[in-house]
Amino acid sequence: MRVALIFGGRSGEHEVSLRSAESVRTALIQGNHEVIDIGITPAGRWLVGEGARLMLESEAGDRIHSGLPQLPDRPSRAALGQVDVVFPILHGPNGEDGSMQGLLELANVPYVGCGVLGSALAMDKIMAKQVLGSAGIPQTPYLAVVAHELEGDRTAVESRIEATLTYPIFVKPANLGSSLGVSYVPARSFLHAALDLAAIYDVNLLIEEAVPNVRELEVSVLGHHAPEASVPGEVVPSRDFYDYDAKYHDPDTQLLVPAPVSKAMASCLQSMAVRAFSLLRGCGMARVDFLIDDSRQAIYLNELNTIPGFTSVSMYPKLWEASGVSYAQLMDRLIAIAIERHASKQSLKTSI
Repeated sequence: MRVALIFGGRSGEHEVSLRSAESVRTALIQGNHEVIDIGITPAGRWLVGEGARLMLESEAGDRIHSGLPQLPDRPSRAALGQVDVVFPILHGPNGEDGSMQGLLELANVPYVGCGVLGSALAMDKIMAKQVLGSAGIPQTPYLAVVAHELEGDRTAVESRIEATLTYPIFVKPANLGSSLGVSYVPARSFLHAALDLAAIYDVNLLIEEAVPNVRELEVSVLGHHAPEASVPGEVVPSRDFYDYDAKYHDPDTQLLVPAPVSKAMASCLQSMAVRAFSLLRGCGMARVDFLIDDSRQAIYLNELNTIPGFTSVSMYPKLWEASGVSYAQLMDRLIAIAIERHASKQSLKTSI
């Protein structure tokens, strides 16, 4: 296949996207696919070919954009030639939230991953919780706050949080991944700074109760009409929670694959992951994250990531490898799902 790989993007997860794209690119080439590199700098500049590869290799983003080739001002198909499928490996806003998916829908090209609605729902943690909660999926108690409320009566906001939730709590941007902007708040003295930090990244903030005796487990989902779940894996961070540094820089963070859980627990996690994936209109791939209260064996669904990390330390491909699907096979299946979905949509009537 001739695959257009889109990476980088205008998001706090730009660096993670580049690292994921390196792994995906290598696997696609090893699988005899032809890769067309398309990089998006942090400022939103689009680079193709040599410029995109240089950005990928340097991870310098806008510092190296000057003088490099940008996408020509003519139709993309004329500029890129025939592309069989697009593989967006853009984490976070402007890539994982339905915006890129909408562009690809308008371009009428097959693309890997969830569609517009599935991407948007899963990206917005508050909306995802509302949909999943209405279907009875267990979640931790939470509260939504709009950032502009902090400019008014901040004391009233903090009092509402304390009246609804019990410390310790987490404060998060509603539309971001890789634990960016997330704070662990053990008491009110930490709340002010946590709210301000989250508001740097998003206008919608999510506040959740922390789960006691917590274990963090993850399940990878693959498919469309009949999605499948991988074996569960467990994250054992070396610090208070699985933050950005623990995910990508801390060598003491442990990834246990498969997770040391009972068959009954594993089956429950897999079933819940597939159900949540379908409820949020998932397609192609998602990593579903769970929090377990180990003392009560209570399961809480934390979130879905529709473009999960594909770096050398990322759980999504590791879990599929442990489930008998190699990295190369994973790439082929994701591409096949994208093309099948696109062909199915092309058969629909679009005129009266």
